[in-house]
Amino acid sequence: MTEPKPLRIVGWRELVDLPDLGLRGIPAKIDSGARTSSLHGKVIEEIERDGKQHVRFSVEWDGEEHLSEAMLVDIRGITSSNGETQRRYVIKTPLKIGTLKFRAEVSLADRSEMQFPMLIGRSSLRRRFVIDSGHSWLQTPTIARSNQRKT
Repeated sequence: MTEPKPLRIVGWRELVDLPDLGLRGIPAKIDSGARTSSLHGKVIEEIERDGKQHVRFSVEWDGEEHLSEAMLVDIRGITSSNGETQRRYVIKTPLKIGTLKFRAEVSLADRSEMQFPMLIGRSSLRRRFVIDSGHSWLQTPTIARSNQRKT
C-alpha cells in the first residue's frame, strides 16, 4: 500500500485565483461545513458554444465588476447557511490555492451580504488540504497578504 500524499495546510481565509476566468487574488473563506464552493456571481445569460451550454456572468468585489464565461455543469438546489435551498448555476473551472491548481465545481450565488466574495467548500479541499482554523493566509503569498485589508 502506498503512503498518502501529505496534505497542505490552509488558514480559515486565503486569497485564491480562478485563472481561466481571469480572476486573481479573490478573498475566500475556507468552510468545511459547505459541500460546494461558491462565488459571488450574477448570471447574465446562458449561451451555447461548440454544442455545449455555457453561462456568462459578472463577479463583483472591491467595487469592480469582472465579466466571465464558463461551461455550465448543472443547475442545482444548494442549501445556503440560513437553511434555504436555492437553485444555482454550477460551473467547473480551475481553482488555484497557493501553488496547487485543480478543477473545482463552483456555484454562482449572491454573496453581496457576505464578508467574502468566495467560499471554498469541502469538495475542493478533500484530499488536498487540511484547515488550521487559528491562522489566515497560510497559502497566500506574503506580498498579496500585505495588500489585503485587515478583517
